[in-house]
Amino acid sequence: MKTLLRSLLLALAGASALPAEEIAFGILGTDASSALKQNWNPFLEDMSKGTGLEVKGFFATDYAGLVEAMRFSKIQVAWLGAKAAIESVDRADGEVFAQFIDQAGRTGYTSVIITHRDSRLKTIEDMFAQAKELSFGMGDPQSTSGTLVPLCELFAPRGLDVRQAFRITRSSTHGGNLLAVVNKQVDVATNYSVGLEKMKVSNPETYAQVRVLWTSKPIPSDPIVWRRDLPDATKKKIRDFIFSYGKDEREKAILSRLQQISGFRPSDNRQLISVRLSSVTLEKFKVKADPDLSPAERATRLEALDRRQAELEAAAR
Repeated sequence: MKTLLRSLLLALAGASALPAEEIAFGILGTDASSALKQNWNPFLEDMSKGTGLEVKGFFATDYAGLVEAMRFSKIQVAWLGAKAAIESVDRADGEVFAQFIDQAGRTGYTSVIITHRDSRLKTIEDMFAQAKELSFGMGDPQSTSGTLVPLCELFAPRGLDVRQAFRITRSSTHGGNLLAVVNKQVDVATNYSVGLEKMKVSNPETYAQVRVLWTSKPIPSDPIVWRRDLPDATKKKIRDFIFSYGKDEREKAILSRLQQISGFRPSDNRQLISVRLSSVTLEKFKVKADPDLSPAERATRLEALDRRQAELEAAAR
């Protein structure tokens, strides 16, 4: 009997010593590495305590790195832009489960085109009129507000290839483009309203150096995506933590440092439909403008895109 009891106690002790399940949380590195980790670590530590999981940050310099990391299960959860979330859903077994809410209670933001306050450019039409003399900062290729939306709403309708429209075009993160405009390293650049609002609070003097030339239609707030093959029990722990976070002043302060947000609400893949529609619209512009397509090839491709657009519009209803 004593031997059996001793064996049971040893087994229980061994079970309690088992390491917690590890979850890697993917985060885009839009700020300096040290500042990024300083802002995110309190949230990740709270997530570890609140879920009982060992949550580690996975910091990538672009969205493609986060999508590939999810594809190969190097990360299990990620905060992504909508275009990158689509890539995750389509190619990396991802699934949207949450969406952030900003401090004004909104679940949307906008793409913007910015220039320096001292710039001779006063309107977006000034930018287009003088484009051949200007340097332009595009966003990450997988960025919704930094690339997809400006191309869809501004450049494609004018039949312009952004790489040829300006004297120089380069790609960077939102943070890189914002600093490049402030420091007069580029004349104009894409950005997003969230970053500007964050700078207005954290660095009003720098914010005062920026002029907004154009604002897009509303874009759904960033989603949080997890791998669909996560165990249901693990998903429940993550879900319970995410949707209960941001209730007290300490947690509110942590979220504010991340992206000027107040919390999260449940979501799913349907929030990506509007961005998928923007991608289809952009592709249609490209097909119509492609000089290498025969009339028959152009008609076939446009017909396929029309069908895809109709399917998405039906799913949105």
